[in-house]
Amino acid sequence: MRLLALLALLAGAAAGAAAAGPATPAAQSPASAPLRGDMPEFAAGVPWLNSAPLTREKLRGKVVVVDFWTYSCINCLRALPYINAWYSHYKDSGLVIVGVHSPEFGFEKDAANVRMAIAKFGIRYPIVLDNDFAIWNAYNNRFWPAHYFIDATGKVRGHHFGEGKYDSSERTIRTLLTEAGAKNLPAPIASTAGEGVSAAADTANVRSPETYLGFKRGSNFQSPGSFERDAPKNYQLPPALTLNQWALAGRWLVSAEKARLETAPGRIAFRFKARDLHLVLGPGPGKAPARFRVLLDGKPPGADHGMDIDANGAGKVSEHRLYQLIRQQGAVQEHEFTIEFLDPRIEAFSFTFG
Repeated sequence: MRLLALLALLAGAAAGAAAAGPATPAAQSPASAPLRGDMPEFAAGVPWLNSAPLTREKLRGKVVVVDFWTYSCINCLRALPYINAWYSHYKDSGLVIVGVHSPEFGFEKDAANVRMAIAKFGIRYPIVLDNDFAIWNAYNNRFWPAHYFIDATGKVRGHHFGEGKYDSSERTIRTLLTEAGAKNLPAPIASTAGEGVSAAADTANVRSPETYLGFKRGSNFQSPGSFERDAPKNYQLPPALTLNQWALAGRWLVSAEKARLETAPGRIAFRFKARDLHLVLGPGPGKAPARFRVLLDGKPPGADHGMDIDANGAGKVSEHRLYQLIRQQGAVQEHEFTIEFLDPRIEAFSFTFG
């Protein structure tokens, strides 16, 4: 579903959006330009976390960064350390950051899940839940993450889509704060480095794209007979996979946005090349934790295990989120990844790489 290249070209933002997430169907048409002019009002009657509801009038006189994100998006998670650092460094100088949480998957509409992510990633700035994409569409936005820079008079003065260019974004913040009359700004942030899933991607070695497991946006699926939509089916792995092909084994129900294991055991295999492999997973109805194990080329991953499994490949799904399953320690090689679920009702949404 990578509409990114086309959308970035049409938006005139190809340079800044190279590491941005794709558009959602709720977005404006690709021909619409990024917002300029007055800052839109936030949607009324929607939940706010970390803050009482904010309005354009309440923010008058402040420099504002509006950050569109969603908590299972790897691009957003890699940007979070920088946004957290901006907030901590400049909040006493008049900076306000508003995180607009615009969900990609249904489980991201649950405020409890968003609160979990806020706590996990140490987010202290205000978050507004944009489940109906009202704020997203008011900004003509198309990407996760997307940052809009607003001056003290309420004018949108710039934007950046995707990861990267953090130094230039900080310079924009400093310029707008100075214009607003801020005195004795702290020195620019010396360095910021994310850890775990928030660590910067090894972009030079990524050869695998974001891949969805639901039938609506699924691609490169290789189990014989393709998807049976919204109905259980017994799937099998093909004799072999080539780079970026994937397949299911076992009894699964594939719906528009996810694949759910009906009976255990069940497997997902993916031939990939990247330093990191992530999989968005969640427990099924009842939210009972589910055990799994990961193999790399048929063997336990050892030192190449991600933060959500051990060296033997063992892990457990207990909440809906992105799980880091592989982080290669040496030279990045092409591998066949397999995950076997030992308990049923697991839900799998998408692979991402870094």
